[in-house]
Amino acid sequence: MSKMVTIYGGSGFVGRYIARRMANQGWRVRVAVRRPNEAMFVKPYGVVGQVEPVFCNIRDDESVALAMRGADAVVNCVGILNELGKNAFDTVQAEGAERIARIAADQGIARLVLVSAIGADDGSDSEYARTKAQGEQGVLAHMPDAVILRPSVVFGTEDQFFNRFAGLTRLSPLLPVVGADTRFQPVYVDDIAQAAVKGVLGEAAPGIYELGGPEVKTFRALMQQMLGVIHRRRIIVGMPFWAARIMAGVLDIAKFVSFQLFPNHILTRDQVVNLRRDNVVSEGQKGFADLGIEPATMESVLPEYLWKFRPAGQYDDIQNSARNMRV
Repeated sequence: MSKMVTIYGGSGFVGRYIARRMANQGWRVRVAVRRPNEAMFVKPYGVVGQVEPVFCNIRDDESVALAMRGADAVVNCVGILNELGKNAFDTVQAEGAERIARIAADQGIARLVLVSAIGADDGSDSEYARTKAQGEQGVLAHMPDAVILRPSVVFGTEDQFFNRFAGLTRLSPLLPVVGADTRFQPVYVDDIAQAAVKGVLGEAAPGIYELGGPEVKTFRALMQQMLGVIHRRRIIVGMPFWAARIMAGVLDIAKFVSFQLFPNHILTRDQVVNLRRDNVVSEGQKGFADLGIEPATMESVLPEYLWKFRPAGQYDDIQNSARNMRV
C-alpha cells in the first residue's frame, strides 16, 4: 500500500501545492482542514480516493490525532496573518504547532515538516513573529529531526500580496504602502512545495531552511514591478509608520467594539510592527541551494496570473499592438 501524508492546512495557499506534489509522488494525501466541504477542490490532484479532505481542529488533541492516524509523515502549513475568534496567534501558531509535533511523536511518525516564516523570533515585538518562533521551539522539543521552512513573502496565483495590491489599482490613482523601504525576498509558492516534499521524502537534512527567491527588493520596488506587469501607472505613496500605527489602531479598535463583526483585513498594529523589519534570508542560513532547488523569478511567474488586472485584461497586449500600428 502506498504511503500517506497528513497535511494540516492542506487546502490553504501553500498547502494545496504541497498536496498536489505529494499526490504526484504517488502518496495518499489526507488534507486536514476546518471546513472539508470547502476543500473538495483538492480531490482531483490525484486518482479517485488518493487525496481526501478531512475535518480537523488543531486546537484539539483528539481531532489532530484522528487526522494523523495511519500517516507516515506530517506537514503543518497552518498559520494566520491576523486573529479572528478563537484562532489567535498563540493557539494556532504556537500551541497548534507544538500539539501536532507532540502527537506525531506519540504516534511514532518519523518525518515532520513545518512551514514557518522568515522573521520568526521569540524576542520580537510582533506577536505573529513571536508565536512562529514558539511554534518552531515546540516542534523541535518533540521532533528534533523536523524540517522547518521559513519562507519570505510568498507569491503565486492565489496569493494575497500582489493580487491584493493589483486590485487596489482599480480603485485609486494612489497606491499606499507601509514600509516602502523594507526589503523582501519573494518566493514562489511551488518552490516552497518542492522543499516540503523533499522534507517528507527524507531528501532534506533536518533543520531550519530560510527560503527566499533570487531577488531582494524594497516594498516600493515590488510595487513598481507589479505596475509594470499590469500596465498601469499609479503614484506609490509611502505611509509613515506613525500614520500607519494610528490607522491600524483605529481598525483594530473597530474590530474589538464590533465583537469581530467587522474583522480587520486591511492593516493591523501587529502587521505594522512586522513591516519595520526586512524580510530576507539571513547570511549563512541554509536555503534553496542546500535543497538543490533553483527558485523561480518573479518575472517568469507574475504575468501568468496578474494579467487580469490590466486595463483590457488578456487583450491588453493586442490592443496596445493595434494602437501602435495605427500610429
